[in-house]
Amino acid sequence: MFQFFVNTFSNTASISANLNDQHARLFLSSAICGLTLIWFASMFIKKSNKKQPPLPPGPKPLPLVGNLLSLDPELPTYFTNLSRTHGPIMTFWLGKKAGIVISTPRLVREVLKDQDTTFANRDVPAAAREIAYGGSDIVWTPYGPEWRMPRKVCVREMLSCATLDAVYALRRNELRQMIKYIHSQAGKQVNVGEQLFLSVLNVITNMLWGGTVKGDERAGVGAEFRKVITEITGFLGMPNLSDFYPGLARFDLQGIQKKSKVLAQRFDAIFEKMIEQRRLNDIRSESKDFLQFLLQLKGQGDARTPLTMTHIKALLMDMVVGGSDTTSNTVEFAMAEMMNKPEVLRKVQEEVDRVVGKNRVVEESDIPNLPYLYAVMKEQLRLHPALPLLGPHCPSETCIVGGYTIPKGARVFINVWAIHRDPNIWENPSDFRPERFIDSKWDYSGNDFNYFPFGSGRRICAGTAMAERMFMFSLASLVHSFDWKTADGDNIDLAEKFGIVLKKKTPLVAIPTPRLSDASLYA
Repeated sequence: MFQFFVNTFSNTASISANLNDQHARLFLSSAICGLTLIWFASMFIKKSNKKQPPLPPGPKPLPLVGNLLSLDPELPTYFTNLSRTHGPIMTFWLGKKAGIVISTPRLVREVLKDQDTTFANRDVPAAAREIAYGGSDIVWTPYGPEWRMPRKVCVREMLSCATLDAVYALRRNELRQMIKYIHSQAGKQVNVGEQLFLSVLNVITNMLWGGTVKGDERAGVGAEFRKVITEITGFLGMPNLSDFYPGLARFDLQGIQKKSKVLAQRFDAIFEKMIEQRRLNDIRSESKDFLQFLLQLKGQGDARTPLTMTHIKALLMDMVVGGSDTTSNTVEFAMAEMMNKPEVLRKVQEEVDRVVGKNRVVEESDIPNLPYLYAVMKEQLRLHPALPLLGPHCPSETCIVGGYTIPKGARVFINVWAIHRDPNIWENPSDFRPERFIDSKWDYSGNDFNYFPFGSGRRICAGTAMAERMFMFSLASLVHSFDWKTADGDNIDLAEKFGIVLKKKTPLVAIPTPRLSDASLYA
């Protein structure tokens, strides 16, 4: 019996020991798991409590209105002056909306190259939604398939080198019409910008749907069309309370949406008329223009990203508004700069005379042999970039640039105007000196952030090749065919009028004198 109790006790003790051992292991395991969870939680809390970098510095905002009351409409110069105080990346407040201004090449690289996808969206103003069919064009559409589809169509079919080569005769005809008209006004004052605008507009509309304006209509139609497009680009660049206070958008306190809608309807009526004509008459025609191609492409359909009638109209709007005014403004500035520097104008004329002579007219095939004229174009684009702040970028997520936080949805301005006039980059930056671009490394491909007049990255200008050809051909033809002077012989005012598009504040009005002895060259 004793032995039974001994054995029973022994077994019980053994079981108890085993149970205690299991409990210990279980306790130890639980403790380890608990400590691990606590460590991970503490790391998470520590990480979540870690402060984000601050917003970039900037002028102190007022409650509710931010910096709107001190905002100068001459934004590029206003931002440039503020950056001297607050630094190359700066915050200012448009009501409750953060605006970020970037004005050095290093920081631009972070935005347009290193984080290009994040910044590939646009901050779409209310005026653009009215003018660009709800922002359905290639300028304002958010980055993604809906943007890639129309841009690819535009670049490949409308603005490719092959297409531009194919319509050379069209460009030549329109420029000869301009030269003929200016010759008829010899000795009289001519609004150079209006004539340039109408020529570019005629080239674009001919490529789009075959329409053109000739003869005595030139001056009147050019002035009217230019006025409408000037109003449109003015509204696109105008600070609008509806953009900064979404709750007030329905009230349209400044009337910008209403006025933009009226202008958009004027263009829409033209587009509707052209589209209807193509549908009724020209859809089987062998001579094709861009509109006919678009209508055929729409009919073929694409299940993933179909081309709609809204896309077609928005593309037409992009080409008419975006291509005509910017190119004519650029050539007008170049003419004014050269007239203020007769030695530059003389060099250009001597170069064109050497290559072309005076017994024929300039052809586009002559352009590659005019390096000094190329330098004039590059210098003009440096001093007076067509879009001095580019298009407003908008980050799709909060990110870091230059060690500062850029909040999602901010309106980001790239001050290319300031970079192109930075004395740390350019010697005597305010001087018009084409020589700085002779045999130089500078181009406008968007890879060098010291000089990028057409932008960079995914949102780089789609019409660079078209703009280059129109600029070079137009300017060469004007200086080869005529000498130019002002009525009073004084220097020309080069003051700039800032908006989303840069213009001359005072139109260039000059008197042409024929240079070629054979009058038939002007016919």
